[in-house]
Amino acid sequence: MLLSHLLPLLGLLQSQTSAAALQSESHKTSTLRHCQTTGKNCPAGTITVSQTSKEATTYNTIQSAINALPNNTTPQTILIKAGTYTEQLNITRAGPITFLGETTNPKDATANRVRITWAAANKDSTGQSVDNVYSSVLVVAPTLESSLTGSGTTGYPVPSDTPFGNTDFRVYNVDFVNEWSDYSDGPAHALSLSRANGGFYYCGFFSYQDTVYVGKLGNAYFYKSIIAGQTDFLYGFGTAWIQSSSIQLRGCGGGITAWKGTNTTFTNKYGVYIVDSDVRAANTSIAPDIIGECALGRPWNSQHRSIFARCTEDGSITASGYIDWVVSGVARFQKGVTLMAEYAVSGPGFNRTGRVEGGVTTLLDKEGWRGFSEPERVFQKPTGEFGNVGWIDWGVVGEKV
Repeated sequence: MLLSHLLPLLGLLQSQTSAAALQSESHKTSTLRHCQTTGKNCPAGTITVSQTSKEATTYNTIQSAINALPNNTTPQTILIKAGTYTEQLNITRAGPITFLGETTNPKDATANRVRITWAAANKDSTGQSVDNVYSSVLVVAPTLESSLTGSGTTGYPVPSDTPFGNTDFRVYNVDFVNEWSDYSDGPAHALSLSRANGGFYYCGFFSYQDTVYVGKLGNAYFYKSIIAGQTDFLYGFGTAWIQSSSIQLRGCGGGITAWKGTNTTFTNKYGVYIVDSDVRAANTSIAPDIIGECALGRPWNSQHRSIFARCTEDGSITASGYIDWVVSGVARFQKGVTLMAEYAVSGPGFNRTGRVEGGVTTLLDKEGWRGFSEPERVFQKPTGEFGNVGWIDWGVVGEKV
C-alpha cells in the first residue's frame, strides 16, 4: 500500500526535476545567444578576442587568449569578435572551454562571421612529409604525441598511459578553413581532435583532403554544421556523430569517410555516424561534373565503421554507395567485420540495386540501426562505458530552429 502511494510522488518529483533541467539548459542557451549577438551579459569571466579593439583586457589572437586560461578545471569562455584570424590553434587544457563566435544569426552556419584560416598540408618547408596533425587549423589533444595520426592501417601507437585531454570543448558559429589548396593535395586538416570531447554547433569545416580527423579516444559531436571536402574528408579512429548538418562535396576522391577501426579490450562503436543530414555537391558549378562519381566511403582498415542514417543524398553519389579499398591486390573490406552502411536514406543518390550489386554497402533495417540510433549508444568513456554524452549541449540541440 505504501509503495502505491509513493509511485505517483516519485513520478511527480522526476517530472519536476526534468522540467528544472530543461529550464536551466534553456537559460544557458539564451545567455550564449545574447553574448554572441550583443557582446553583453556573457558568462562570468568571459574573455574577448578582437583584431581591432585597443582595450587592454582584449586579446588580439585566439591562441593568446587560450594561453591565458588558468590551468585548472574551471569552465572558461572566449568570445571571438567577427573577423578572419590566420593562426593555428592548440587546445591542451583539460578544463571546459567554450568558443563563442560573434554573429547576428546564431542559428545559421552560413552566416558565420568568425573565420579561422591556415594553409598547410603534411609537408614541411622543404617539402618533406610530416605527420598530418601539423597541417591542422585546430588541434584539440592533451599532448602532441596523442594527436599524431601516424601511418598505415593502425596509425601512431599512442602510449597507453597518455592522459585524457579536454573533457568539454564547445564551439559555436566559427568556421575553420584550411586554405592549402583548392583540390586534394595531401592531408590538410581543418580539425584534429584526439583524447578529448568536442561539440561543434553551427560551425564550418573546409578543406579538400582529410578535413576532419577524430583521433584515438576522440569524441566529436557536430550539429547544424557544414563539413566540406573532396577526399576521405571524414576520417579517424574515434567516434563522430554528425547531426542535421551539410556534407558538401567539393570533388570526388577516395570516399567521404575513411575510418580506421581500433582493437580494444572492450566492445566499441568507434566510427562516424551521419544522421538527418544533407549530402550533396558543394555548389551548382561542380554538380554536373561529379554526377555518380562520389563514394560514401572506403575502409582504411577492415574495422571501418560508418553509417549514413535518414540522410538525403544528391546525384553525386556512386551507384554502389561505398567502395572497397584495394592495396597491392589486397582488399581492406572484410565481410562481417567492416560496416559501411545506410539506413532509411533518400534522394537521387540512393540506388538500391547498385548497392546490392556493389557488395560492400550494408542496408540496415530498423532493428539493425537500433544499436547505433542515438549518441548515448556510441559515445564511450576511455574505459569503454557507453553513455558519455554529458558534454553535448542539449539545450542548443533541442531548441526550436
